[in-house]
Amino acid sequence: MNAIHPQYITDIDGKKVSVILPLAEFEQIMEELDELEDIRLYDEAKADKEPAMSFDDFVKQRFSK
Repeated sequence: MNAIHPQYITDIDGKKVSVILPLAEFEQIMEELDELEDIRLYDEAKADKEPAMSFDDFVKQRFSK
């Protein structure tokens, strides 16, 4: 990830309440979060202990009822 250049919006007491980012940086963050979600889902599926089933077997099982 490249450097982030946030700008802060503060309240009357000087407390940071919001952040403004350049659009390109925001889009990069969103892409990386999406990629991390994909990795998490992959790891979760990989850890699943159910045996794998071929697509053909799934279709047969699903539509044989």
